[in-house]
Amino acid sequence: MKALVIYDSFFGNTEKIARAVAEGLAQSAEVSVVRVGEQPADHLSGVELLVVGSPTRGFSASPLLKDYLKKLPKGSLQGVRVAAFDTRFSEQRIKEFNNALLTFLSSIFGFAAKSMAKKLAGKGGIPACEPEGFNVRESEGPLEDGELERAIGWGKKLAER
Repeated sequence: MKALVIYDSFFGNTEKIARAVAEGLAQSAEVSVVRVGEQPADHLSGVELLVVGSPTRGFSASPLLKDYLKKLPKGSLQGVRVAAFDTRFSEQRIKEFNNALLTFLSSIFGFAAKSMAKKLAGKGGIPACEPEGFNVRESEGPLEDGELERAIGWGKKLAER
């Protein structure tokens, strides 16, 4: 199986997760990891699994990743299994901020992975699993303990499906 992980990252946390997911995938797939905007024009050629990851910014994906998904031609992911992940604050961490507005907005708008998964499916992709979130302690990181291992495990599960 040929897999591609495309990600965006501001502080390196999402890149670490993308590489960990690829590590899990690599146990049974040929996998490439590419930062959004650096992929060649034919990057989807032969891809059977596309995984997209972004930090959650304003309850959404990064501007570069949103633009990438928007520009994918309709039907370009026909027959391709797809998955999305984001980096985010955990619900517990949001509660710790004791900010009622942030808690309310996150409950309404959610995180980046869900909307990215929906856009991938809208381009013809076949959802390989539910969108996944990986937790950071602060906006600039670091990742919460155990998240890299969890990402490797998630990658293994994606490869097995």
